[in-house]
Amino acid sequence: MRRLRTAAPTFFHTPGGAWMRRGGSCHQTGSALLAVFWAIAVLSMAVGGWFLWLQERVQAHGEESRGAEALAMAHSGVAMAMNPQVDRYSSLLTTEVAPGVGYRVEMEGEAGRLNLVSILGGEPGWIYLFKQWLEFVIGMELQDRDRLVDCLLDYVDADSIVRLNGQEDGADYHPANRMIQSLDELKRIPGTGLLLAYPGWRELLTVDGSGLIDLAEAPEELLKLLPGLGDGQVTRLVQMRAGTDGVLHTEDDPQFANAEAVRQALGIQSQQWARFGKMVTAGEQTFRIKSEGRSGKVVRQVQVVVRKGAGAPRILSWIE
Repeated sequence: MRRLRTAAPTFFHTPGGAWMRRGGSCHQTGSALLAVFWAIAVLSMAVGGWFLWLQERVQAHGEESRGAEALAMAHSGVAMAMNPQVDRYSSLLTTEVAPGVGYRVEMEGEAGRLNLVSILGGEPGWIYLFKQWLEFVIGMELQDRDRLVDCLLDYVDADSIVRLNGQEDGADYHPANRMIQSLDELKRIPGTGLLLAYPGWRELLTVDGSGLIDLAEAPEELLKLLPGLGDGQVTRLVQMRAGTDGVLHTEDDPQFANAEAVRQALGIQSQQWARFGKMVTAGEQTFRIKSEGRSGKVVRQVQVVVRKGAGAPRILSWIE
């Protein structure tokens, strides 16, 4: 019987220097190729992930840079507005130093707002005015109004005697026993909920400035509450101070040197003026400066209350 011959395995040398068995199983070769492809895929995913991370970092740093630039622009706007020679009508309050980079500033008279420091000073005329304002402007009921006023007075006075509708020191409430220093303190005082719920309440009140009401700045609804100033006189004042174009805070507005100039312009008699003359002013130089800085799509805002005059301006508050 003839023995069948079995071909001996042969080997060949690969270009990489390894010996492979010719005619053997392809399983080892396929496994090696699969491992190579897997390694390439893993490496691709790693490189792709690193690239996305790098993009996010670049974008984040870009936004930080834009934010710093926008804030710098807002500060520049404040510095420009504080210049004694710059008024609210100046073209310098809107500036673009580069495409998409610049600032825009608004200046408002702070004495056009009701001053809580004057109100809480204890003068009956100011307390009466404030109660009228809470009732007819804010829309508070008498009980809620009296509760708020008494709590405010208990908050600032030095004693521990509780007013009829007020609240003094207790287990979970401790009044400051000093004059209010910021509008944010109202959030800690009992009875202020209805006031704080009123839209735009922050724009109606202040703790800065001379404490008087500027006849050239105050809104009509506040002017109507001044004791002794008739509705007809208020209407004439509102029309007069808006100038020929009928728009307040434009360049044609008349400039009143003081409250006496307003009294003479309206023809208010001395006896009538005596009822509210000590509560008002005109031409007040305390301003609320609102500066908006821009860098691309990034915006930053700074709000400053400053007292301007012949000398260096005095900063009363700064929020950013």
